[in-house]
Amino acid sequence: MKKWLLVILFFIMSMPVLSGCWNQKELTDLAFVMALGIDRGEDDLYHVSFQLVNPANVSTGQTGGGQGLPIAVYKSTGRTITEAARNATKKVSRRLYYAHTNLVVVSEEVARDRTLMLKMLDAFARDPEFRTTTEIVIARDSTAEEIVTTLTILDKLPVTKITKELKFTEAMKGENMSISIDDLIDGIVGNGKEPILNGYQLIGMKEEANKATNLQKTTTDAFLAADGLAVIKDGALIDWIESKKSRGVIWILNKAKSTDITLKWNGKKNALSIVPIRSKTKVSPVFKNGKPVINIKIENEGWVSEANTAIDLMDPKIIEKIEKLTEKAIKKEVQSTVKEVKRLKCDIFGFGDVVHKANPELWKKLKGDWNNNYFADLEVNVKVDTYVRREGVRTNPFWSDINK
Repeated sequence: MKKWLLVILFFIMSMPVLSGCWNQKELTDLAFVMALGIDRGEDDLYHVSFQLVNPANVSTGQTGGGQGLPIAVYKSTGRTITEAARNATKKVSRRLYYAHTNLVVVSEEVARDRTLMLKMLDAFARDPEFRTTTEIVIARDSTAEEIVTTLTILDKLPVTKITKELKFTEAMKGENMSISIDDLIDGIVGNGKEPILNGYQLIGMKEEANKATNLQKTTTDAFLAADGLAVIKDGALIDWIESKKSRGVIWILNKAKSTDITLKWNGKKNALSIVPIRSKTKVSPVFKNGKPVINIKIENEGWVSEANTAIDLMDPKIIEKIEKLTEKAIKKEVQSTVKEVKRLKCDIFGFGDVVHKANPELWKKLKGDWNNNYFADLEVNVKVDTYVRREGVRTNPFWSDINK
């Protein structure tokens, strides 16, 4: 009896080891999909572009990469995303592998169709191999295919350019922010906050963007650039917030890290540039006569990046005046953004969410018609506090002493 128990125990302990490689995948059998482009075809078919990496041409070893192009793009169609992906296997000699997909590009046509959008998102969220932390953007004035087939000179992989560009423009300019498929789905199914997406555009000679000659120039004939924020309502694109007003959205969402603010001084335009180095936004509701009122408080710390006018930056009163002008500029920008978004009747700021958390009972009465009625008429107050902490490595402009 003891012998049989030992045999059974041996097999039980061996099972984890023996089953460890049951689903192994050979690298030579995989095609790594780095980006997907989703366009709309005839009869509401999905036209899907698969951007595959060519590992031999992006290697960074001592012998350098290959001489070919770093990516290959295959196209397929289908009534569903799954069908399009399966149809693509008739053209690709390897199994499409999505675990390293970093970007999904959706055309405006698909984004404006709620049914196509929701079906697409369900396919991504359901697939265990696909990561829903993947970045998703909307191709603006371009097709998704044009975006994923464009070759870039600084980054070997075009997908790297887009994901890094969004990261650094969020950190340095404050007009865009990183948004994943998870973020989009949470915004669609949640209450009190509608999602946004980044817009991406192909600028220049589009017919040259996917040619190898585009990589052999210091200034390319076509390039990719972030362009505005897409407003999503009920799962579909309804409008765009242009770059000039998109910064106000990032400020309210407390995602602003740094940017540049240009001020007029003594009648001279573009005289001063102020760069925030820290920013914090707090959104809180108060209730008056049973109605919510939103208070936005923004705190900034920054420095004087440029001074193109005669000014004494050692004078505390001058610094205080600069702070007031900066506060006024930020407040005006945020108020303009709020007005624009209220016109769209789409709460992308999450004001409904803060009302829900502060007063759940009142929210039950408001949520049914929040976007179309209450949000559109919501009273929003903006308060900005700015502190200039330093003036750079010098105080007065260097040229102020030239004629003395």
